Amino acid sequence: MAAITMDEIIGNIESRWGVQAGNYNVTLNSKTDKMDFQDLLVKFSKNRAVAVEGEVEPLTQRINQRNKRLDSLGRILAALTELQTRYPSDDENDNLYELNGLTEEELGMLYKLINDGQTDKKYYRSECEEALQLVKSEIDGLNNEAQTDMTRLQSLVDRRDESYSTATNLMTSVSDTRSNVIRNM
Repeated sequence: MAAITMDEIIGNIESRWGVQAGNYNVTLNSKTDKMDFQDLLVKFSKNRAVAVEGEVEPLTQRINQRNKRLDSLGRILAALTELQTRYPSDDENDNLYELNGLTEEELGMLYKLINDGQTDKKYYRSECEEALQLVKSEIDGLNNEAQTDMTRLQSLVDRRDESYSTATNLMTSVSDTRSNVIRNM
C-alpha cells in the first residue's frame, strides 16, 4: 500500500465534503511554516505555555531571594530576642550588651533597617527593642509580599498547565481526525 501524503488527504477532504482546508503562514524565529488551522492552534497553545513559563522563572527567583532574606531576618530576630533577655527588667538604659551570632551580611542588614548610621554591635535596651520592632515589621512586610507572589505563581502554574493540556488535547484531536479521515478513505 502506497503512503498517502497530507496534500492528498486535504484534497480528498476538499472534494468529498466541499470544504476549503486553508493554509496559514506562520513565522516564528525567522522560520516560516505553512500549516493548517489545527496545527496553528496547537502551535499557539504550545507558545502560550512557553510564554507563561517565561513569567514563572523570574517570579520563582524573586521568591527564592525573599526567602533567603526572611531566613536572615529570622536569625537577626532570634539574636535580638536573645539580647533582650540579657537586660534586667528594671534596666533604664544603663547596661550596654553586645549582639552575638550574626554574620557580617546580617549585621549590615540590621544596620540598614535601623537606619541611624550605627555600626556598633552593642545596644542599650531601648535600641534593642526598637530594632526588634523594625525587624518584625520588615518580616511582616516580606510575608505579605510572599503571599501575593505565591498566589500569582499558582495562577501562572495553572495557566501553564492549562496551555499544555490544551496543546495535548488539540494534538490528540488532530491525530484522531487524521486517522479517521485515512480510515474512511
